[in-house]
Amino acid sequence: MSRIGILPISLPEGATINVDDKNLVTVKGPKGELHQQVDKSLKVKVEEQQLIIERPNDEIRTKAMHGLYRSLLNNMVTGVSEGYTIQLELVGVGYRAETKGQILELSLGYSHDIHFRIPEEVKVEAKTERRSNPVITLTSADKQLIGQVAAKIRSFRPPEPYKGKGIKFVGEQLRRKAGKSAAV
Repeated sequence: MSRIGILPISLPEGATINVDDKNLVTVKGPKGELHQQVDKSLKVKVEEQQLIIERPNDEIRTKAMHGLYRSLLNNMVTGVSEGYTIQLELVGVGYRAETKGQILELSLGYSHDIHFRIPEEVKVEAKTERRSNPVITLTSADKQLIGQVAAKIRSFRPPEPYKGKGIKFVGEQLRRKAGKSAAV
């Protein structure tokens, strides 16, 4: 039995779920609306403010799909009701971040600034306070999209292991290396 797939998903107040005949699940809530096409071998039912996913057999692929789609649908319900937030910190002398609408301007020590267009579903905010590193805050209802955008921003200047300069997630622990030893 799938340990994750058998767990029902409880619907919070304000969230509604619609399942059509082609297994397209639509979740609506205060933070937005998300869609997910579920594998045709699984059955999705809504009973008493709970979403239940059933599988027809115990094949390995079906068990894997059962747990996968349960997690995806749970992330959708959480996203439209509470939303997701990711914070990135720019560590380095002269590193700056600025937002102009949905365009994020990054100055990361290259010969040019980087202009990155953020998708409409993701809200971006850049804060720079005196004597602290600039912080980029991303918020969205779609967990996959916000993670993909955060990974792309981080890829512009990943943290290096010697001084820790670069773009890192807030609270991320970096493995640091010792530099060259002085000659004796």
